[in-house]
Amino acid sequence: MKNPEELKKPRPIPGQLDIPELALVVLIGASSSGKSTFARQHFRPTEIVSSDYCRALVADSENALNVNDDAFEVLHLIVAKRLKQGKLTVVDATNVQPEARKSLLALARQYHVLAVAIVLNLPEKLLFERHEQRSDRDFGIHVIRNQRRDLQRSLSFLRKDGFRYTYILDSLEDIAAVQIRRTPSWSDFSQIKGPFDIIGDVHGCFDELQLLLEKMEYRIERQDPSLDYGFKVTPPAGRQAIFVGDLVDRGPKSPEVLRLVMSMVKNQQAWCVPGNHDDKLLRKLKGKDVQVRHGLAETLEQLADEPIEFVHELRGFLDGLVSHLVFDEGKLVVAHAGLREEMQGRASGAVRSFCLYGETTGETDEFGLPVRYNWAAEYKGKAMVVFGHTPVPDAEWLNNTIDIDTGCVFGGGLTALRYPEKKLVTIPALQEYYKPSRPIQRSNAVMSVSAQHANDDMLDMADVSGRRFIETRYDKKILIKEENSIAALEVMSRFAINPKWLIYLPPTMSPTETSALPDLLEHPLEGFAYYRKMGVTELICEEKHMGSRAVVIVCQTKEVATRRFGLIQGGLGVCYTRTGRAFFDDKNLEAAFIQRVNAALTQSDFWEKHETDWVCLDCELMPWSAKAQELIKNQYASLHAAGTASMQVLQSAFTLGNTRNLPLEDLQTRYTDRAEAIEKYTQAYRNYCRPVDGLKGLVLAPFHILATEGRVHSGQDHLWHMEEIASFCAADPELLLATPYQLVNLDDEASVTAAIDWWSELTARGQEGMVIKPRQFLTRLEDGFVQPAIKCRGREYLRIIYGPEYDHPEQIQKLKSRGLGHKRSLAIREFTLGMEALERFVAKEPLRKTHECVFGVLALESEEVDPRL
Repeated sequence: MKNPEELKKPRPIPGQLDIPELALVVLIGASSSGKSTFARQHFRPTEIVSSDYCRALVADSENALNVNDDAFEVLHLIVAKRLKQGKLTVVDATNVQPEARKSLLALARQYHVLAVAIVLNLPEKLLFERHEQRSDRDFGIHVIRNQRRDLQRSLSFLRKDGFRYTYILDSLEDIAAVQIRRTPSWSDFSQIKGPFDIIGDVHGCFDELQLLLEKMEYRIERQDPSLDYGFKVTPPAGRQAIFVGDLVDRGPKSPEVLRLVMSMVKNQQAWCVPGNHDDKLLRKLKGKDVQVRHGLAETLEQLADEPIEFVHELRGFLDGLVSHLVFDEGKLVVAHAGLREEMQGRASGAVRSFCLYGETTGETDEFGLPVRYNWAAEYKGKAMVVFGHTPVPDAEWLNNTIDIDTGCVFGGGLTALRYPEKKLVTIPALQEYYKPSRPIQRSNAVMSVSAQHANDDMLDMADVSGRRFIETRYDKKILIKEENSIAALEVMSRFAINPKWLIYLPPTMSPTETSALPDLLEHPLEGFAYYRKMGVTELICEEKHMGSRAVVIVCQTKEVATRRFGLIQGGLGVCYTRTGRAFFDDKNLEAAFIQRVNAALTQSDFWEKHETDWVCLDCELMPWSAKAQELIKNQYASLHAAGTASMQVLQSAFTLGNTRNLPLEDLQTRYTDRAEAIEKYTQAYRNYCRPVDGLKGLVLAPFHILATEGRVHSGQDHLWHMEEIASFCAADPELLLATPYQLVNLDDEASVTAAIDWWSELTARGQEGMVIKPRQFLTRLEDGFVQPAIKCRGREYLRIIYGPEYDHPEQIQKLKSRGLGHKRSLAIREFTLGMEALERFVAKEPLRKTHECVFGVLALESEEVDPRL
């Protein structure tokens, strides 16, 4: 573990300037000292912010001194934006006056970066000579004399002003010898990925620490105190421990804890960050005046029996600890009291203070202790933050952060988080060693929701509104346009179910390309041709039910609904539509429906087989008329009524015309065909309508087991889904339907022919058609997913979609020109977001992360696309 003190030592190579990778570098020197040339030689053009350039931006002239205020406003803005993005920034300006440097140092503090001063302190005579040779400067040498005078006054104050590094170059030889070495941040160990065992506040509880390490298979042996502080530790292969600080105070064996931790750190078996108690001990050891309370007296008494050499080494150890540590490419941050996203990987007094003490409201509670601000409730960073400092009864996740100080010294337990497994390991305290100043709220028998669920009660509109890109684990960013976000927000805020149930929305589905057969719009051959072109030969064809898409979530018990979904009175589950609305208006009916599905899952041993206590199913709920009654009445039935009535009037007119021998045969034939088309249309939609009475008459056909506890089942092929679904459908055949299917091998003509014949048979008896899918649930090419499913609908069903006379030769030719590009793009984007939403929920990410994807699906649904496709 590198010691930051090493970075402060004199540079070993003459001319070498150590500069942090993230820093604000301020070049200081009078005009003509060569600052711009120096900057170009040692830094990238994008890293340099020049006052001359900013004057030119504002006034088209680098010498327009009358616009200095505006030019420096631009300069400060650019500096601020770069530092916010974590980019090294070099300011090329004279910066010889304290006022000029003050504003730059304020920016460094604001964005928590170290400030570096590089001073070009050349002799006055040389500056005058250079100035005389320049044609781009129209001021006298008195300006340079004044600048150099200001510079000389400043040299001894640069460190005091706030520059962490100061380099003064007094000659051309010094400048020519310069080599810039960029040093990583003191906290940056992002190249180290673990695995780690992160251990909470120990507070001198050595016995519990030893038990915890041994439980995690660390072997601890005592040896001569002069060797590695008296301990020999053998960790599990490849693993390292990380201590979140507060090693000392209050507990009975602080020196033994320190010896063990120092031994492990020395032998690169552990890492450690300082806690506020460790920092206070360090200040005491340095002779500072600190208040000896909150357990420090006990620690000092215990250290009094230790050799003075150990105490000196302890001081060096504590002094070398950095405020926080960043591991695994920035995915893991460890700090004693936690850390906001904008402070991670940065260095400032404010960062160190936050890491040691956290954030307070400025108030004190009834126990005289500061009221801590719950920064984790607002955390939205990508990195996992593991911390301690505030004792809690149980370690709980909140917005990808976790407090693992479970109050061992107060009689609670000593907890470790195993990374990346996210597994918690706890050893109960052997006794209560110290009375807490403030009572720790203990869990009780009353059923309550987790901290994360409680925090998710209030969702932020900013998380799902506006133009944004949604990153997914499938190497694909999905663009959501602002106007589509507004439409999704409207639906969700007014019509959706309780958002805590809303973990998934299903994607739209594209039809096959237009059939080459003259009298058909869709045919399986085109679906097969698409997948063959994509290199997919193993397919599954599933009967397409004419019902309403439904997502069904079922919990084994009501307690599961509380624990996993954060709903205290949420029942056993929910059934909702593809736009997030409740499927059943009658809550009692929904409860009875979910209970039936629950009973079938229980009877078929689903919970035990899949090691879960909840499941999310993608289904079709029939009949169509159960949900689409108003649509049938206002659109389909009304067309039938109008068409039938008009045909009757026309038939009377034709009868009268025929009595007068009018030439109406062709016209009568045309309208007779139209009457037959209307009759076919009526029969087609009536085929999907039937009365239901409560649950009687309802049929649920699941076709995907989307997710269970700890798993999204996208790794299982569709045959697995069909077989597993059939096993629990058999437990309640009146309500649950196992979808018929056929496997297809595109390299086997007989298999292809059989599938086409099956589709023909299905559609001939009035069924909608079939869905063609790759056998593998996820099928990807280099540029993304292939279509997860393609629907192939029958002739009579398409009559409902396109109108009674859609198959007239002239009409069908027009329809054959339909385009599928946008529909297919939409299907893949929605599918990607749906899978991402499930993955985030199963990983127990904050609900806002799941909703980002769910809202994204609904937003995409408002894109303009032919609804008939």
